[in-house]
Amino acid sequence: MRFSLAFSPCPNDTFIFDALVNKKIDTEGIDFDVHLEDVQTLNEWAIADKIDISKISYGVLPIILNNYTLLNSGGALGKGVGPLLVTKKYAKWTVEKTVAIPGINTTAHLLFMLAFPDAKNKVFKVFNEIEDAVLSGEVDAGVIIHENRFTYEQKGLSKQLDLGAYWEEKLNIPIPLGGIVIKNSINKNIATKIEGLIRKSIEYAFEHYPFIPDFVKLHSQEMNEEVMRKHINLYVNEYSLNLGNDGIAAINKLISISKSIKY
Repeated sequence: MRFSLAFSPCPNDTFIFDALVNKKIDTEGIDFDVHLEDVQTLNEWAIADKIDISKISYGVLPIILNNYTLLNSGGALGKGVGPLLVTKKYAKWTVEKTVAIPGINTTAHLLFMLAFPDAKNKVFKVFNEIEDAVLSGEVDAGVIIHENRFTYEQKGLSKQLDLGAYWEEKLNIPIPLGGIVIKNSINKNIATKIEGLIRKSIEYAFEHYPFIPDFVKLHSQEMNEEVMRKHINLYVNEYSLNLGNDGIAAINKLISISKSIKY
């Protein structure tokens, strides 16, 4: 059996899927055609029903549930993991000014709109272009995700608001960032087997940590190993192994809130 599998090139995803896609574990006769793209592209592919198994932003989940089911393993939830709103150092941002967002369907966009429902001057960019857009003056502020939360201060940017902390203070639940979905058309027993393989892949990665696999380094956009480990430590946790009741409750809350937000 062969399925298409898509996830981001960020260290948390490559760390999670390394053992699976590189067959460091027994994949039980299942093979994968692997595609690595930024999360907004993954969201768009899921909307188009393009990929069998994919990482997506939880912000897009409500509009793809007719075609996909959320898996319990492989996602990113937690506390202290949310996106940050940043500006040039000492600059102040107000809702009338421009802001770069890492994709219209991303959870980052949803969290931003929860905090700033009146913001209108939004520019959507690939996540790794946002810091430079702020520094160049193309936009007044940016919402950064992934490894950029570890490097923005070194580049001369300052935090205006931790959107994840805003969510946590408001709701006191984990922040649902991204999850793994599988096509509803795939046999349920096979879907359960794939979910188990993802969990085994994470367990393998944890067993060998803090070793950084070559697969992670290859796609890490020239990050040093310290930043890679910070990234992994932040985004790969017990919720990645299994969402659990509180993880599912957080996702359902996000979906509920998304219905009341006007983009």
